[in-house]
Amino acid sequence: MKIVAVIQARMGSTRLPGKVMKEVVGKPVLELLIERLRHSKLINQIVVATTSHKKDDVIVDLCKKLGINYFRGSEDDVMGRVLGALKQYGADAGVEIYGDCPLIDPSIVDSIIQYYIRNIGKYDFVSNDIKTTYPPGLETEVYSASAFADAADRTSDPEIREHSTLYMRQHPELYRLHNIEAPPELHYPETYIELDTPEDFKVIKTIYESLYGEGKIFSAQEILDFLKQNPHIAEQNRRVERRWKKYRKEADV
Repeated sequence: MKIVAVIQARMGSTRLPGKVMKEVVGKPVLELLIERLRHSKLINQIVVATTSHKKDDVIVDLCKKLGINYFRGSEDDVMGRVLGALKQYGADAGVEIYGDCPLIDPSIVDSIIQYYIRNIGKYDFVSNDIKTTYPPGLETEVYSASAFADAADRTSDPEIREHSTLYMRQHPELYRLHNIEAPPELHYPETYIELDTPEDFKVIKTIYESLYGEGKIFSAQEILDFLKQNPHIAEQNRRVERRWKKYRKEADV
């Protein structure tokens, strides 16, 4: 089985334009995300799915510099862009990673991939974001590439296709879905470590400047421990409106 991780990344973010190339500890956040994802033991290939717009040439240049594969497609049809990446690189299973997750934890990614592999044939889609229990910013979705292609064939709705796996998540009668909930020590659904706004960037920048070291991949647990010791940092983005909430179940907190 070939497992391909697809990172969605573009410069045209509305709330924080160019966010994936903003620098923290001297590196673009996309490079830091890739650095962390390379520590996965189960991903066979990493692909950055970006757009065909000239403004995203800078993302392609970074991929070339890092030796990372890339795919270019539609800016608005994210589902089609991800499908193109999966097909081009011969994926049997896709691992969806969002470009706004520069603190992704490779051990959590591997645990979700492992669950999918152990239950191959039982589930089409395994993730930790059907219901939000982990800190937002650690989202990982693992799915059958053939099931994803089937979903892409079934919908032409631009709003649905803008969100890649949304059609699968909204149709449990068609696809076998499973949500993995966070263990108690990581159950912090209202601690936001995603990158969507200037407030988020301040939080992520502080975390990296405090925990980062070359070759060291600090864990989600270390991030949470740091934020518990410095609660004022997590407060900086706690009240930001999260647009993804209308598409997910929320945990009791």
